[in-house]
Amino acid sequence: MGLFRAIAFTLILVISLSCQRNSESSVATDIAIQKDNKEKQEQIINEHLINGAWNHQVYTQEWQKEIDKGLAKDSTIAYLWQQKAMPLFKQSKYELGMPFIDKAVKYNPRRWQDYRAFIKCIFSKQYKDAILDFQDYQKKYGYGFVMDHSYNFYIALSYLQLNEFEKAEKLFEEDYKRTIEEYGEDWLHYLDLFYYGISKYEQKKYAESLELFDQALAFYPEFSDVQYYKAKILYKLGRPDEADSSYKQAKENADKGFSINEDNVIYERYPYQVRWP
Repeated sequence: MGLFRAIAFTLILVISLSCQRNSESSVATDIAIQKDNKEKQEQIINEHLINGAWNHQVYTQEWQKEIDKGLAKDSTIAYLWQQKAMPLFKQSKYELGMPFIDKAVKYNPRRWQDYRAFIKCIFSKQYKDAILDFQDYQKKYGYGFVMDHSYNFYIALSYLQLNEFEKAEKLFEEDYKRTIEEYGEDWLHYLDLFYYGISKYEQKKYAESLELFDQALAFYPEFSDVQYYKAKILYKLGRPDEADSSYKQAKENADKGFSINEDNVIYERYPYQVRWP
């Protein structure tokens, strides 16, 4: 019986060591394949994007054709799908661009899902979808930023556009407190303050809204959109002289081009951005 157990133990040990070696060999093979695939994808990106599409004007068919050549070689390169979609969004061709950004998310969700949610909020105005996309992303990867603002900022902005002002205010407040606690008041962003103030303005919390507008103006004194809404509140509060002054400043600064100055404002008008006659 002792001999049998010894033989059995030896067999188990041999099998175990063999499986371990096979497993290590399999992992090494997988790593080698991944490295090889990454190098091949980088070559495709260099050939058909950096030295291909980027040599043409962004809105041209040549741009699209070069990217298509790269995708024909490897359709799993998320960056190529994003670069194919991007010019279409900037031309307001949302229905054409969205399937391409969906492909980018499919092949690299961590890199491109928050970008897609941003596109839905600022470009295609799919606010409910943007909220779901951002919320799903945060569940998977945590709190973060895209295009200089937090995910909560864009979710709250979407709630503003859906007239769900209390939900918007709550998220703006969370970000406001988080920023002060982690970095201090100097790190507050005037656009965040503007929209936080708007969420209160829409609920007729005029005094609180004015405080936030003044904070925004401390960072960006010529911010015409803030001055415009500040004037509206002052009129409502029966302070016409101050209102007239704020409105005059707003118009003068708007004429000089001092408005929301996000990079993508050249393509899309932002929520609550004033349309001057």
